[in-house]
Amino acid sequence: MTQSLIRAEFHCHTVYSPDSLVSLTALMKTCDERGIDKIAITDHGSIKGALKAQKMVPERVIVSEEIATPEGELLGYFMNEEIPQGLPALEVARRLRGQGAFISIAHPFDPRRSWWTPKTLDALLPFLDGVEVYNARCLRQEYNQAAYRFAVEHGKTLMAGSDAHTLRELGRASMTMPFFEDAEGLRAAAHEGVISGELSGLYDRMVSAFAKVAKKFN
Repeated sequence: MTQSLIRAEFHCHTVYSPDSLVSLTALMKTCDERGIDKIAITDHGSIKGALKAQKMVPERVIVSEEIATPEGELLGYFMNEEIPQGLPALEVARRLRGQGAFISIAHPFDPRRSWWTPKTLDALLPFLDGVEVYNARCLRQEYNQAAYRFAVEHGKTLMAGSDAHTLRELGRASMTMPFFEDAEGLRAAAHEGVISGELSGLYDRMVSAFAKVAKKFN
């Protein structure tokens, strides 16, 4: 019997991030329209939106978070406890491991958003399940290529996500893979994942900047 495949989006933001205006209802509707079966809502420093969305569509939503550290950002999938922003990377990794979460590193070689030192990356390796090797918001493909080489060199699972802050970006980078239900299932399924995607444009980053300003004034 052939195992059915699904389409998964592993990096997106909602109104619960400071730089996005995407509502949960609109997000779920767009998933329906674009055939996205699983979606990790990775708001900055918050799992509140993901928890609400999971109640709306339990079988689709992966409770996740993008967590800022002094050197870069980590992604936790299948979380049950929010982790504060700004903690040292190893402390974040330990807390994620304590939850049994699948741990990945976001856009690790994008110089605008990541400043990892070789020492920290080496220390993180035992905790990492995967590496985001395709992030649609990277300005240059070479940043994704560097992440790909790093992941392959260290035997980490190749992950991808659109990093969508707007609905138009949703699914721009996704993975086709076997069905999974939890972190352990994701560890197995992601090894068979096929990445597809294209880079986002300047307009999408401008919309994020507008969202930040709009929220400050509101």
